[in-house]
Amino acid sequence: MSRIDEALRRASGVAFEDPKPADVAERLNETDGAVLHHYPSESGVYPIRSGVPEPLAQRVASVPRPLGLDRHLSVPAGLSGKLVVSERAAPLAVEQYRRLAGTIHEIQVERGLKTLMVTSSLPDEGKTLTVSNLALTLSESYRRRVLLIDADLRRPLLHEVFGVGNEQGLGEVLRSTGVEIPFLPLSEHLTILPAGRADQPMEALTSDAMRLLLERCAANFDWVLLDAPPVGIMPDARLLAGLTRAVLFVIGAGTTPHTVVTRALAEFDPDSVIGTVLNRVEENDIPATGYYRDYYATARPAD
Repeated sequence: MSRIDEALRRASGVAFEDPKPADVAERLNETDGAVLHHYPSESGVYPIRSGVPEPLAQRVASVPRPLGLDRHLSVPAGLSGKLVVSERAAPLAVEQYRRLAGTIHEIQVERGLKTLMVTSSLPDEGKTLTVSNLALTLSESYRRRVLLIDADLRRPLLHEVFGVGNEQGLGEVLRSTGVEIPFLPLSEHLTILPAGRADQPMEALTSDAMRLLLERCAANFDWVLLDAPPVGIMPDARLLAGLTRAVLFVIGAGTTPHTVVTRALAEFDPDSVIGTVLNRVEENDIPATGYYRDYYATARPAD
């Protein structure tokens, strides 16, 4: 059984047993309200014209490299302990993200990947926190130049995670030729591009302008990470995957039915899914938890 198959089984909360159809229906029904409330449909107010506006090519060509900044990351109070740069972050979680970042780096060397999309089946499985911590680990621990893009244009959250504004972002860049790309350097190696506002998210994310933006940004950063919409409820992520070539799939442990996950994964080319992250696993369910706890307790300096 592959790691992906194992993650799919564990996600259902029962090792080798699919959830009952009624359970799956109940989970999807619970999500319907969130879809209607948080994921609005296309409005058609701001049409995305075909082709790439020439000024966009010029703006992307001058992507700033976030080097030499004398700035330290600050952690919003509500996320203290959840981000790997927080002093209250669990050592085991920090190590797991370092392992994930190391694996991602190996895949980059093998395949020459520069862009990676992170998504999930449903909302609230932890994809935004996962991609944020992956970006922080690659930039702060591995010292890679990382651009983190909020591509969830229907329900953007990255600006809340990092405590920055969302007045302008990806939506405005793809829609207008007169908007400077609002890159926000957060640290010496990490830059964020917020979502902004887009009333036609699907068309914007699959436009020629989006393709060019990713190509040019990949030439200026070591990694371009995208926080994408959930694939199980909107087509945005599936279409966006064609531009990124690599997908990291987040699964909420014990909450997302196995059937829902397998159906969502079937939307992608199997070769593009480079791995899965089983999120919200209880520490006591991880065999190495005791080892890490004892190790870090012993390694602390004496008072």
